Amino acid sequence: MRELNISAAEQNQRLDKYLKKYLNKAPGSFIYKMLRKKNIKLNRAKAEGNETLKAGDSIQLFLAEETIDGFREAVSIKKVPLPDVIYEDPHILIVNKPAGLLTQKAKISDLSLVDEILYYLEQTGKYDPTKDTAKPSVCNRLDRNTSGLVLSGIDLAGLQFLSDALKQRTLKKEYLCIVKGRMTEPLHIKGYLKKDERSNLVKLLETPEEDAKAVETYFTPLSDNGELSLVKADLITGKTHQIRSHLASVGHPIIGDTKYGEESANQKYRKKYGIKHQLLHARYITFPDCEGCFSGLSGRTFAAPVPAQFNQCMLGEHLYERNSK
Repeated sequence: MRELNISAAEQNQRLDKYLKKYLNKAPGSFIYKMLRKKNIKLNRAKAEGNETLKAGDSIQLFLAEETIDGFREAVSIKKVPLPDVIYEDPHILIVNKPAGLLTQKAKISDLSLVDEILYYLEQTGKYDPTKDTAKPSVCNRLDRNTSGLVLSGIDLAGLQFLSDALKQRTLKKEYLCIVKGRMTEPLHIKGYLKKDERSNLVKLLETPEEDAKAVETYFTPLSDNGELSLVKADLITGKTHQIRSHLASVGHPIIGDTKYGEESANQKYRKKYGIKHQLLHARYITFPDCEGCFSGLSGRTFAAPVPAQFNQCMLGEHLYERNSK
């Protein structure tokens, strides 16, 4: 018999979900069969699987050790670069993703920000892939060629807190971008985005259609030099390619954007500054009033430094963050 004790980091999840993560190679049918036969118990009593676990609970597995080990896939984390950590506490991690790095893998061979986060947390003793059932994960995603702040939950409490804040739209997310043309007045753009999976492009629609998602963005010009503008984007919704397609739709494509941008402008500034990625950067995240163990985040704003090529273009084109934070 193997006994598992639930820690504070593992509470507030259903028993069956915990078991599926612990016995990660076992089919769900096996787990529910063992629950029905009382070969798996919660606090030494019969369990259904839908119980919510609390810190201090214990789970008894009345199974042979070789059966348990056979249903547990060994997890290893390979050595990868460490992420640029902006903020860290026992529950959440905020990192600065460089342009060119995937947030999550598209295929097994990819290197992603998630790999870097898992390696970092393992090295700092905050995550043990052989024991912990709550796997750290990112809660927001940035396009490969977009840089800036990404939120990650370290434990279940952090994952739930961040996921809820993003779902309720209580987190304020602000981006910086350099766009073609002179933007002199704030813009408030609403519409519907429809994605073409084959081309991985989105189309901005004025009226709703099937599979189209409502989107909304505020744009504030910060400075311009007559040819380019530095713009702040405040996301109300957060959909794939939202900022990029919105700006392109009003004649201000982002410099370096190969999907929605203007090739002649991209070539000009690529040659001038060696720009390899779109000049779009997730600059700030501000937390709302928070409670409990997250109360220390209330009202706090975190910033990701502007990348070197982005900063070089700002300086060379005399674009400044005035009127911003």
